Amino acid sequence: MTQPNVIDEEDYDYESLPPNFSLIQNMAAGAFAGIAEHCAMYPIDAVKTRMQIVNSNPSAVYNGVIQSTYRIASTEGIFSLWRGMSSVIAGAGPAHAVYFATYEAVKHLMGGNKVGEHHFLAAATSGACATIASDALMNPFDVIKQRMQIQNSAKMYRSMLDCAKYVYRNEGLGAFYVSYPTTLSMTVPFTALQFLAYESISTSMNPTKKYDPATHCLAGAVAGGFAAALTTPMDVIKTMLQTRGAAQDAEVRAVSGFVAGCKLLYRREGVKGFFKGLKPRVLTTMPSTAICWSAYEASKAYFIHQNSQS
Repeated sequence: MTQPNVIDEEDYDYESLPPNFSLIQNMAAGAFAGIAEHCAMYPIDAVKTRMQIVNSNPSAVYNGVIQSTYRIASTEGIFSLWRGMSSVIAGAGPAHAVYFATYEAVKHLMGGNKVGEHHFLAAATSGACATIASDALMNPFDVIKQRMQIQNSAKMYRSMLDCAKYVYRNEGLGAFYVSYPTTLSMTVPFTALQFLAYESISTSMNPTKKYDPATHCLAGAVAGGFAAALTTPMDVIKTMLQTRGAAQDAEVRAVSGFVAGCKLLYRREGVKGFFKGLKPRVLTTMPSTAICWSAYEASKAYFIHQNSQS
């Protein structure tokens, strides 16, 4: 009787996905990672959105993370911190599945899976390609999420679908993608920086590239925080573009793109305006990327182990 083709744990390279880690399994691992990442830190992300919005109404200006969290919870109810999370759940799974599938495919094609070697170009390029693909899918969901995170959104939208219908009916299909170029100007360098830092740190800490939860968690957190801090200015403009349709300010509503948003923000708030929400962005991103990478690498290790037994 033929014995199953069992691959000894020492004989296969954990990072070299083909042939024992399928595209479907890779996408499943990415989807799980994306949903886990976004849901865990969602309330802090809601605070970040409130802090970044350009608003001439003093009652709608939010400053510190703790003060803003308390204010939102006490005036609008604790569950208002989770408004719009359904949009993230609906979009994050498919978007992250595409994200990680693209990342692994490009990295493999560029020879970035060799044990003990760090490939600068492969890491940065695969991260950028993954972002372009996933953001095209996620951008409309992100618009809906931020519309539902703004002050008193419960009076405007009953649900994710109601919000989507409202935006489409009043602003057209373009409203879901007006921020896409700005999103890419943020997420492409963010992802390239994150993957570059992650691969550098994880390779230094774990040269054999075997599954090591502590390495993946720490490398993911540091890489995410580093990339988030450097790309905060683009995130502020993205928030302006994605929430402009609900703004009472005529100038904000008239902003048509990245350059116009930069000019308006600089004129009103100066350079410091481009770093609004920096603290909650980093506070959100560090644990989120730690969770994301840990969940992804755990799923990847599980599938590879299962495949090695078949």
